[in-house]
Amino acid sequence: MQDAASIGQHVIDAVLTGRLKAGTRLGEQHIAQMFGVSRTVVREALIRLETRGIVQVSARRGWFVIEPSIEEAREAFNARRAIELGLLTSVHEIQPQAIEALSKHIALEREAIGSGDVAARSYLLGDFHVCMAEALGNRLLSEILRDMTARTVLISMLYQSTHDAAESCDEHEQIVAALQNGDRKEAIRLMAAHIGNVEAGLTVREAPEPDPLQGLRDMLHAPPASARNTPKPTALYRRQDRPQSQPVKRKSKS
Repeated sequence: MQDAASIGQHVIDAVLTGRLKAGTRLGEQHIAQMFGVSRTVVREALIRLETRGIVQVSARRGWFVIEPSIEEAREAFNARRAIELGLLTSVHEIQPQAIEALSKHIALEREAIGSGDVAARSYLLGDFHVCMAEALGNRLLSEILRDMTARTVLISMLYQSTHDAAESCDEHEQIVAALQNGDRKEAIRLMAAHIGNVEAGLTVREAPEPDPLQGLRDMLHAPPASARNTPKPTALYRRQDRPQSQPVKRKSKS
């Protein structure tokens, strides 16, 4: 039986793969029936997600995936910039197994991009930043970045980032190459440029009215997303089953 934590992880995974859109209504009863749990368990999961900034509640309408404003979008990118550049600045030593793990992650990104697996590539491109925090030995920041990355995925859906999957993967590879060469300053510069490039692709537009149930149905029926089937050199990853390919033609970004 699912518990509140695992239900919450299903929601986060669905956001990261692009299956769950901003503004989707999350009906307590519907989720309870799909997972075979009580509404109390579902409510606990949603309350946890609310504190993490992924969902919000309306007294009259229920629970919804957040729809960040453009101002909130800018704040989210500023937060990611502070966290990720601070991480690269503060880490004392980068172990060879960290570089190996990040290189394997980039190989999975390339594979997903080449195969056209939109859900997998969306998850992997965002998850690179989480994996980097884990590989560099800061699991607390990895949890914060997981939520922050989910928020920026929702932002990119709303504001149509033009930064595409191949560009993001290339930039990830350049960052890891700089770390491998021991050039910390260059890695920091590249990370700042990468986050700035994604942010620069955002354009303000009117978001379409979301289907209140379709995203939730897709999320609940699809298997959990996977980005993580590589070896665990130091328990770097918590991977789940690989997501199914979906015929979505949206560009991915991270």
